[in-house]
Amino acid sequence: MARKKKTTKASGSSKFLVYTAWALSLVALSLSSLLIGYYLGQESAKKELLHTSKEQKEKRLAVLKKLEESSKKPLQEVSVNKRLQEVLKKETKNYISASHEIDQESPEELQTHKRESVKRLAKPKLAIIIDDVGTKSQVKAIKSLDLPLTMSFLPPSKARPNTPKLAAHESNYMVHLPMEAQTFSAEEPHTLRVNDSQKIISERIAAIKELFPKVRYINNHTGSKFTANEIAMNRLIFALNANKIHFIDSRTTAQTQAPKVLKNFGLSYVARDIFLDHHMDKPYILEQIKKAVKVAKSHGTAIAIGHPHKNTLQALNESKDILKDVEIVFVDKL
Repeated sequence: MARKKKTTKASGSSKFLVYTAWALSLVALSLSSLLIGYYLGQESAKKELLHTSKEQKEKRLAVLKKLEESSKKPLQEVSVNKRLQEVLKKETKNYISASHEIDQESPEELQTHKRESVKRLAKPKLAIIIDDVGTKSQVKAIKSLDLPLTMSFLPPSKARPNTPKLAAHESNYMVHLPMEAQTFSAEEPHTLRVNDSQKIISERIAAIKELFPKVRYINNHTGSKFTANEIAMNRLIFALNANKIHFIDSRTTAQTQAPKVLKNFGLSYVARDIFLDHHMDKPYILEQIKKAVKVAKSHGTAIAIGHPHKNTLQALNESKDILKDVEIVFVDKL
């Protein structure tokens, strides 16, 4: 009887060990499943994160590409046009049409001064003079075009007191000297008149030289009556010579006596070939720019005159491809 009890007890102990082993196996299997699931979840999460980052990166690149494309060429043009619109707002509102410079209906009515066609190996040169410069905003707008445009400053007046200070910052400039016209739409103060004596004219030119010490060139503002008078022009050229200043004829009249007077003084006659903005609409100005380039190609050199209003400066900015056919230079390089 005692031996039988011992066998029963050993059998119960063996069953307990089996159950325990099974339980541990189940626990181990559960833990393994959890670990595998966690690992697979992590890998999936990583892949999803990488995929999202790639998409975001592609989106950012697409946005940047669009910005780059939209800003490549137009950026400079937009900034220039914006600058022109902003700085010339006030001037444009009250700006007198460029036609005030001449008395005729159209600049084409003016007899063009005779010039011989020449063939040059060098690139044709075109000087563009911007008349009536009188304010800081105009200077900024002109310089924003990044072209060697020759600014011709009006003498100081109550409306434009700072022109000498503005000119002092420029290495190349001219003075746009008011002279008597046949008819005035708006006369500038201290306008030279045909009846002015040699003393009055000489004192005026000496005063201009004092105000603008670096001035080497003067062109006439209006002046259709003055430049058509031989005596008056003799007095003017005499005074300019005394101050080492050259005269450039704006050709506001076909009756100008400047060629004859300058020849008598042994000096070369230099004059405007094209008015860019007798009419202020941009299509007209764009065509005039093409004409100026054509004249330069035909004669080797040319002078065009414009004014600092928005349409003229925008037209020059839009014509840079056309202007590549010539070398844009300051007047002293002609």
